[in-house]
Amino acid sequence: MSRAHNFNAGPAALPLEVLEIAQKELTDFNGTGMSIMEHSHRGKAYDAVHAEAVANIGKLLGLTDAYQVLFLQGGASLQFSMVPMNLLGAGQTADYVNSGAWAGKAIKEAKKVGAITVVADTSKDIPTNMPDYSALAYTKGAAYVHVTSNETIAGTQIQQFPKTEAPLVCDMSSDILCRPIDIQNFGLIYAGAQKNLGPSGLTLVVIRKDLIERAPATLGTMLQYRTHAKENSLYNTPPTFGIYILMLVSRWLLAQGGAAGMEKINQAKAAKIYAAIDNSGGYYRGGAVPAFRSTMNITWRLPSEALEEKFIKEATALKMIGLKGHRDVGGCRASVYNACPVESVDALVAFMADFKAKNG
Repeated sequence: MSRAHNFNAGPAALPLEVLEIAQKELTDFNGTGMSIMEHSHRGKAYDAVHAEAVANIGKLLGLTDAYQVLFLQGGASLQFSMVPMNLLGAGQTADYVNSGAWAGKAIKEAKKVGAITVVADTSKDIPTNMPDYSALAYTKGAAYVHVTSNETIAGTQIQQFPKTEAPLVCDMSSDILCRPIDIQNFGLIYAGAQKNLGPSGLTLVVIRKDLIERAPATLGTMLQYRTHAKENSLYNTPPTFGIYILMLVSRWLLAQGGAAGMEKINQAKAAKIYAAIDNSGGYYRGGAVPAFRSTMNITWRLPSEALEEKFIKEATALKMIGLKGHRDVGGCRASVYNACPVESVDALVAFMADFKAKNG
């Protein structure tokens, strides 16, 4: 069976190599006669998987002993609440940047917990845009500053992270490990796994250890970062299969040269699609301000909605899956995460040229 060209925004493509290893080991992990899904999360077989997953994330992000890796559940959406629950103390305020739909959801949940200040709002800008983070007036004494590194719906991405006095918290769900970052600039980062790390159902949190104890003791046990930090993410049964796949994906990422290696690949992939848009004579119109174009989620429009529907229908018939834009904005979107192969991008670019020639 030939593989589809998977441009889904999430759950998204996984490396074929990872899927083949998981397939081979599905019923017999390392000669144990059991699937990793059947092993106790406190047994030796799973412990080795868990330890490698933590270690690989540490290598990929360049973590020091000042940081701790947590494997949690609930997706990034639960982190919208857990972050302020743990880091926003009584009488404090936190700064948020509203850069689009996902940042807006984080703001909505944080307001339920405590006082926040929206220091910039580009969520309604058309074409989609992001603020100049270095020029923002952050609140003195803020508990933290929250940003969203990549807006999947809008197709925008932070190009340079700000250096803030307060701990910088970042939702990196849709672009984690697509490029190197200086982890020392962050107090906490979080990401749902289903775009660049593994399957849905697993959430990665990397937190600076000095922030772990901020949470009030009255906060629910499972909602405290300290609970999971003290138990190495094994306070309760973790999503063991998801962590196993993340371990395999992190191995694969290291073999690609880590985040630096992926950045080169991702920039090249995105450049091909943006060139197809920009060189189309206006037939394809990019959805994002060029200065903040995402390398992960590329958005564009055609001359009419009828042509967009035809484009998506014909692309789907050619096994190009997931090119329909988000229901809130319409148009087209190609999500070209780390595991999206160059061959899929080349197929899309060729189809875009052919479609324009026949329908322009």
